[in-house]
Amino acid sequence: MQLQDLYRDVILDHNRHPRNFGPLPEASASIEGFNPLCGDRLTLRLRLVDDRVDDIRFEGQGCAISTASASLMTEAVKGKTRDEALALFDRVHRLLTDDSAEIDDAKLGKLAALSGVREFPARVKCASLCWHTLASALKSPAPLPGPSVSTE
Repeated sequence: MQLQDLYRDVILDHNRHPRNFGPLPEASASIEGFNPLCGDRLTLRLRLVDDRVDDIRFEGQGCAISTASASLMTEAVKGKTRDEALALFDRVHRLLTDDSAEIDDAKLGKLAALSGVREFPARVKCASLCWHTLASALKSPAPLPGPSVSTE
């Protein structure tokens, strides 16, 4: 099996069986993300405990790449500090947008599956919607319920 086939299988699995999908009672933050170009929409809820992502969930509707990216993201940032999660956002953003970005499977794990998205520029916003939404929530001094993010 080629690496691209493996990556495609990861994306398909996370789309069909998204992890951390559903409501999150007692969330510290609730933020909505919307991609007006394709209609992808998600609500991201997270609970921070001692500046660490204790739990994170998402709800919404979107294409396979959007759903898979959100599922992969929630698995990757759970347990990370705010700074670690923001550093991961930067790494994934480079992976999605920079053709010279190195794909380091050891550092990215399953997130490396998103690397194929950069071959389809129109789909980059689909994969990055959840990440921009997360970054917006984490960059606020004290996440509060209700803000909204758009990937126009």
